[in-house]
Amino acid sequence: MTDSDARSTSDDLVAFHSADKVYGNGFRALAPIDLAVRRGEITVLVGPSGCGKTTILRMAAGLTDPTSGTMDRDTDRMSYVFQDPTLLAWRTVQANVEVIAKLQKVPRHERRERAEQAIKMVGLDGFQKSYPRELSGGMKMRASLARSVTSDPELLLMDEPFAALDEFTREKMGAELLRLWREKRFSVLFITHSIYEACTLGHQIAIMNTGPGHVVEVIKSPSPPSLDPDVERDETALRALQEQISITLGSFRE
Repeated sequence: MTDSDARSTSDDLVAFHSADKVYGNGFRALAPIDLAVRRGEITVLVGPSGCGKTTILRMAAGLTDPTSGTMDRDTDRMSYVFQDPTLLAWRTVQANVEVIAKLQKVPRHERRERAEQAIKMVGLDGFQKSYPRELSGGMKMRASLARSVTSDPELLLMDEPFAALDEFTREKMGAELLRLWREKRFSVLFITHSIYEACTLGHQIAIMNTGPGHVVEVIKSPSPPSLDPDVERDETALRALQEQISITLGSFRE
């Protein structure tokens, strides 16, 4: 399915319709795109630097508007997860995880309960009183994920959240994200440069290119993540998908 085939339906949590972005200095960051993020699914954006992935994420978050076309989002319950965990160095894990709820003026006892539940969900129980300097990179990202789910989001926007981690930890964090997705059933718009990560996490993968940024193709996964963790994935089909995406991305440099 190409980007021009995308159509908005009641199952779409976010939908872009011929949405583009031209900045005030005349730079065209994004050509018109049609793309939908379906409810309860993970949509992955993969492509070279400068192809407009973060621009799409910022549009979905409402941080910037399309220059022309539209972006429709059927929720205000969102959380944003960055590549850097963005933890406050002077706050404990518990206090960091409570930050969003505190900004939303959630009563103290309620935000404490939410934070404690989220900390347990991401496997950091026992580290509530630890400071960021005492945590590994993976533990910091777990704390960031815990903070993101305290607001019970319907949409999780993730900008290369695991890129700075080593390969082993990165794979574990991908599995952690899928576990949280199964439990919370939120939608995810996820940016990555990793083809393996895109195929492991995505229900659909949007391949992008530069000149200006645009969606080349949207591929439905032949073996997407299931809500049932015991459902086996078709590894042969996923390897074929990785090869297909690799060939497509490689052709951009020819």
